Amino acid sequence: MTDESPRSSPGRDQPDVTPDTRTLAGLTIPANLATPIYGLFTLGILYTLYVAHQIILPITLALLASLLMAPAVRGARKRWRIPQGVTALVLILGLLAGMVGVGWAVSSPIMEWIEKAPQGLSRLLVGGKGITASLERVTESARKVEKKMDELSKGDEPTKVVVQSNSWQQTIFTKLRNGVMGLALALALSYFLLVSGDSLIRNFVRQLPRRDRRMVLRVVRDSQHQIAQYLMVISTSNLLVGVLTGFMCWAVGLPSPAVWGLIAGLARFVPYLGVIGTVGLLAVISLTTLDQLWMMAIAPLGYLALTSIVGFFIEPYIHGFRMSINPVVIFLSIFFWGWLWGAIGVVMAVPLMTVLQVVLRQIPKLRPVYRVIAR
Repeated sequence: MTDESPRSSPGRDQPDVTPDTRTLAGLTIPANLATPIYGLFTLGILYTLYVAHQIILPITLALLASLLMAPAVRGARKRWRIPQGVTALVLILGLLAGMVGVGWAVSSPIMEWIEKAPQGLSRLLVGGKGITASLERVTESARKVEKKMDELSKGDEPTKVVVQSNSWQQTIFTKLRNGVMGLALALALSYFLLVSGDSLIRNFVRQLPRRDRRMVLRVVRDSQHQIAQYLMVISTSNLLVGVLTGFMCWAVGLPSPAVWGLIAGLARFVPYLGVIGTVGLLAVISLTTLDQLWMMAIAPLGYLALTSIVGFFIEPYIHGFRMSINPVVIFLSIFFWGWLWGAIGVVMAVPLMTVLQVVLRQIPKLRPVYRVIAR
């Protein structure tokens, strides 16, 4: 007599996963629904990043800043036994002082140039007398139209229209207030991450399976190394470009050459777009300030030549470092993060791509994506 009762097997209690089904978060779903679910999940993440940017953006800034400054804090503790809190406080205060100093140095000359720019542009285009005469004719025509409309509407009871809108001063004040609050939150969180971030990472890694612990630690350490390497190389080269551009502006006689050199150096932190914008700015300043055509071309063309030489030859030679991501992907990421988070997103695009390439390269399942976006 044979026993026909079904025998239990090790995987008997587990759901059957066939080629037509997939397991997602412990649930077995049809394979034809997996892609739409992943797409909806991605759209949900993007929507959250856009709506909650006032919270997510400071946190992202703090994470990037902590990744950048963590090696310095760790090195000061190991070499000179300086407490992490002291080194982190000095770095945060130095970063804040640098941002305030740059804003103070740039704001006054920029505002002065903006006040004088219309006169220079009018002199460049059609001359001061011509533009004045054109404005007078436009004003006279507007007066005639207003007078005619008053005659046509005479006798009708005027209709009062009340438009409630925020003034541009209030809008600027609101954005400035939100920016200051976000910066304060990012700096405060950066300090706490520098002081207690390592213990938080260790506690998190202990909760992971043993096979994944080394990978997570390697991702964190490589992210710190790559961001520090990128910013060190780009900061050194940008300082060189800024100093040479300032001397070049001084040689041709542009006003406030140190400010334009500072702007030229800072603009290179935004790949492609920063260089294009600075070339256009130097061209406008030269055209509105100088008289001879060949002198007008020195500053913009000289800056373009400097950035090309530094970007293609000096930076790779000094440190052997270049972004290993396709320039098309970097360009698209600049537009994407700029659309998502504005000007701050444009500045953060390359550091975020640096972290992303480290994560994609270290995780085996995501390594094919890294091979697609690599050079």
